[in-house]
Amino acid sequence: MTAPLAGIRVLEVGTMLAGPYATLMLADLGAEVIKIEPPAGDISRQVGDSYFASLNRGKRSVRLDLNDRAGQQRLGALAAEAHALLVNLKPSAIQRLGLTYDALRHWNERLVCVAITGFGLDAGDHPAFDYVIQAATGVAALTGDPAGPPTLPGYSAADNSTGLTAALGLLAQIVSGRGGQVEVSLRDVMFSQLNYHAAAYLDTGAAPQRRPFGAHSYYVPAQLFPTADGYLALFITHDGFWKSFAGEAGIEGFTTMAERVARRAEVLAAVTAALTGDNADGWERRLRPLGVPAAAVRTLAEALELVPEAVVTAGEHRLIGSPIRVGGYRPRYGPPPALGEYGERPPSRAAR
Repeated sequence: MTAPLAGIRVLEVGTMLAGPYATLMLADLGAEVIKIEPPAGDISRQVGDSYFASLNRGKRSVRLDLNDRAGQQRLGALAAEAHALLVNLKPSAIQRLGLTYDALRHWNERLVCVAITGFGLDAGDHPAFDYVIQAATGVAALTGDPAGPPTLPGYSAADNSTGLTAALGLLAQIVSGRGGQVEVSLRDVMFSQLNYHAAAYLDTGAAPQRRPFGAHSYYVPAQLFPTADGYLALFITHDGFWKSFAGEAGIEGFTTMAERVARRAEVLAAVTAALTGDNADGWERRLRPLGVPAAAVRTLAEALELVPEAVVTAGEHRLIGSPIRVGGYRPRYGPPPALGEYGERPPSRAAR
């Protein structure tokens, strides 16, 4: 089957994670992604081969110095044959290097230009790394045990989420048939992902609370629980789930969601006591056939042992494959590009 994005050419001036992850999603779906790198290459090449490969497999690399006239001319020539340009740099650098729709539209009126920044193209160059954004938007304050310090997730939640959002914005504008400027900021994406927390505060003034074991604000019980060995994530969102779980765990009462919310402390005490009767893996095996949402807390290594089909090969690297499944299509996972493997310009479509 022809790749969903076959024939789409996307230029990337990206560094580290958010931008390269956005275009990785597009490359896995068949887009031709040309990574425009400075003479020394994307700084993520210095982090490690596996890091770089995980974000840049299947792309092409062109080395350009966008600070000189020749580099700008070659950028324009590439833009003339592209559908989109995705950038994640400081706003001042994006403007200075001419990586906006206004700067490039004379080369290609239908070019879609996507800018990933920390706070917006017009918001200045305040440092905007993933962890900084999580701290600034309230995510860190919501995470961790209430008796302890705020906590950051163990992966780049803001960068990855922003990359996905940017890829969506890029494709939406291509589908519209119009060129133009698209902006996506890490701050705005994380505010968006705080959706129901923010809505509750804005509508009623109810500030979200950090709860033990990551407990959900509305559903009870929906959190991590200790067991005889290991921790279990349990997510009871309606009375049917509770009936099945309570029957297996030997808990009586609390039959409605409203009652469980009103008597949260009693429910959590009953569930915690019941779960000491088996280990986390045992509870998962017992609850899964009943349709109850539950999973033992595992390490990444343990999780991948159970889902080997998530791992793909790209050149010499073993990586996690695309999360998007399209009927009849299987991605071709090419290796990450060597720096400047196409010099200053890849072959034209006609030549390939």
